[in-house]
Amino acid sequence: MNAREVLKELQRRANPANIAGMARFGINPATALGISIPNLRALAKQVGHDHELAGALWDSGIHEARILACYVADPARVTARQMENWVRDFDSWDVCDQCCGNLFDRTRFAWRKAAIWSGRKEEFVRRAGFVLMASLAVHDKAAPDSAFVAFLPLIERAASDDRNFVRKAVNWALRQIGKRNRRSHRQAIQTARNLRRQNTPSARWIAADALRELTSDAVKKRL
Repeated sequence: MNAREVLKELQRRANPANIAGMARFGINPATALGISIPNLRALAKQVGHDHELAGALWDSGIHEARILACYVADPARVTARQMENWVRDFDSWDVCDQCCGNLFDRTRFAWRKAAIWSGRKEEFVRRAGFVLMASLAVHDKAAPDSAFVAFLPLIERAASDDRNFVRKAVNWALRQIGKRNRRSHRQAIQTARNLRRQNTPSARWIAADALRELTSDAVKKRL
């Protein structure tokens, strides 16, 4: 399928009734078609990997087309420049999360971008840094513990950022790192305790929520 055909198919699958609900969940509805994620994943299987198509879908500016682009792009062909261009276009948490968790975390630039973006000021760029950390913690089983421990000072640095989409991503990264294994678990718990001492509303919330999960019986049993 070419870009024109895919965009036509997206329009056919549009569900305007879903758009109001997307807005209630903090998703920018300006270019949305109201198509569900399972529906987009099914279409991605039909399309297959096509990196040029992914670029054209992204350039369309359509919300669901950009999510679909993340599914059909080839991680091996993603460049650092492409990542920078796409991350600047993020305007919703779901596009950010789908892109980072299905594409960017599989690129050779993921670790470096996670660290760099975590220090940026733009809300969704900074979120992307921490979503990448969380995604790497889940997907990169071969990475050494030291690589994730190196993220913890970055988590502490950003914990005072009270923007909702940032603090939730910081919390997510901390929890996922803490669930990798026993060593990471200990380090993450200590980081959460450090956050409590920052005495900012955002840091206290992150600490409390992370400690609630990381000290739960379920997590202890799995580790």
